[in-house]
Amino acid sequence: MNLVLALTISTLLTLLLMIIMFWLPQLSSYTEKTNTYECGFDPLNSACIPFSMKFFLVAITFLLFDLEIALLLPLPWALKTTNLPMMIKSSIMLITILTLSLAYEWTQKGLDWTE
Repeated sequence: MNLVLALTISTLLTLLLMIIMFWLPQLSSYTEKTNTYECGFDPLNSACIPFSMKFFLVAITFLLFDLEIALLLPLPWALKTTNLPMMIKSSIMLITILTLSLAYEWTQKGLDWTE
């Protein structure tokens, strides 16, 4: 009986909140909200804005290092494997590659934000 009551109350509350969510924004309509361009860009200017290539390169570098570090996350569980020397060699190789690539990015000034 308690489960049925809890499910009924949660369903009714969810439906009530959904109705309020769809009904409440329609009450306050103003010119900025009904404007097509809510993002703040002037619709009369060109849509092409200059994009910093340095920002793009730093973002790609971050993604690469982030994905490579995600490969190291299962390392504590992998230490319970039967082939421990192979696991240690491959993880040391991966950490070495990460360190060398970070050093290369650092020496090539790929991580400097200013140009």
